[in-house]
Amino acid sequence: MLRTLDRYIIRQFLGTFFFLLVIIMMIAVVFDISEKTEDFAKMKATTEEIVWDYYLNFIIYYSNLFSGLFIFLAVLLFTSRLAHRTEVIAMLSSGVSFPRIMWPYFVAATFLTAFSLVINHQVLPAANKVRLAFEETHIRATFFVKARHIHREIAPGTIAYFESFDAQNRMGQRFSLEQWTNGEMTAKLTSDRAAYDTITGRWIVHDYVLRTMNGEQEQVRQGGRLDTVINLKPSDMGQRWETSMAMSWRELNDYIAEKQTQGDSSVMPYLIEKHQRTSYPFATYVFTLIGVSIASRKVRGGTGLHLALGVLLILLYIFAMRLATVGATNAGLDPFLAVWMPNALFAVVGVYIYRKAPK
Repeated sequence: MLRTLDRYIIRQFLGTFFFLLVIIMMIAVVFDISEKTEDFAKMKATTEEIVWDYYLNFIIYYSNLFSGLFIFLAVLLFTSRLAHRTEVIAMLSSGVSFPRIMWPYFVAATFLTAFSLVINHQVLPAANKVRLAFEETHIRATFFVKARHIHREIAPGTIAYFESFDAQNRMGQRFSLEQWTNGEMTAKLTSDRAAYDTITGRWIVHDYVLRTMNGEQEQVRQGGRLDTVINLKPSDMGQRWETSMAMSWRELNDYIAEKQTQGDSSVMPYLIEKHQRTSYPFATYVFTLIGVSIASRKVRGGTGLHLALGVLLILLYIFAMRLATVGATNAGLDPFLAVWMPNALFAVVGVYIYRKAPK
């Protein structure tokens, strides 16, 4: 049962959070409009598409992305104001324990965590799909990637290789296609280059050599051009990592499973995205614990000192997240550990600050 004190703290916490969210997102939209005014004037998108397809989903994406920062600032501002007016001291002096004061904060944090989980898993993928489609059509150039040494197992025992691939031109250099049966190579196709025909869905192989092995016998066939159908598309070579944000939970899992089956090492950003959808909302508890523990102490610097210390901690948290992500992408760190490690580390910091907070 929530008492008057609980309702007061929850109302102030959530009110401050949503106020900051609205104000900062309004500023972000104004800055984005000023930056893209010339682009909007040149593009063929209608005003309705700009407002509903781009900016509505822009607000959803960035509100969720910076929600941790907004939550932290809301806790710091509201609690620092309570401490400055000696309300925290009055609560403690009246016999209310510090853990009891923390209770309504964590009730509000639970609401925000649940809300963020729903947004991350249900709303945001659909919103990102519309926003990214708008950006691809009207703002950005067509995606292209230049990758090297690509191996793909496109079917059991069938392995395709490109020494380099340019997705803009849909052409790969030093292409080979191997067929393995019972651990032995039975056929191998090599060529100088292979181009993808978007109309027929076939690969056009130039200057090829086809070797077919049957025991100790080998047949060799050469030619200038060969059209072949294989289960491989240019999009399988790589995508913008942002496409992972537009995938539903099932689509993300299916894509990861498919790429792992093909031996694709570029799947790591998708694994990180999968785990971050759950880990990031739970950071709300860590931000709340640290924010209340810092701001509940009345100091001479007041709110300004609390904000400075809070911003420093949030920057350290973001740095830890980026460091862990780089470790997962480039150093083989498990992606689950990479996305949960900053939460665990700062939870320890939060517990330490909480133990030092005035009781």
